Amino acid sequence: MSLSTQVMTAMKEAMKAKDQNALTSLRAIKSAILLAQTESGAKEDLSEQQELALLQKLVKQRKDSATIFTEQGRADLAEPELAQAEVITQFLPEQLGEDEIAVVVDEVITATGASGMKDMGKVMGQVSAKLTGKADGKTISTIVKAKLSII
Repeated sequence: MSLSTQVMTAMKEAMKAKDQNALTSLRAIKSAILLAQTESGAKEDLSEQQELALLQKLVKQRKDSATIFTEQGRADLAEPELAQAEVITQFLPEQLGEDEIAVVVDEVITATGASGMKDMGKVMGQVSAKLTGKADGKTISTIVKAKLSII
């Protein structure tokens, strides 16, 4: 089932349950999907990779906003952002832990023959491609930096 079909089904359920938070989150996903489809110039469906990247971007935006609101002492604005991020996360595959990410990073470092921080871009590109939708870029970046600084 495509992401847009899943979102439409969830929107109907949220409307019946009168869950405004979920409805707002789902409308944001639907809007982002439509924008991404029209950017490409055709009404074609997005690939699974594109859908996962889109969802990750939406979650990251919500979490970043919540962090800023919290820093400014606006918990009343941070809470809805985190709740929306939670709803959007339901459509992402289960996120990997740092240990699992480190294993993939080690494999890529070995495969590419990376020998230091100068190879970070090469390693990040391959690890990010392998873990699309399963880990956020910030966590991957932190682990890659730690591993490459040891070499």
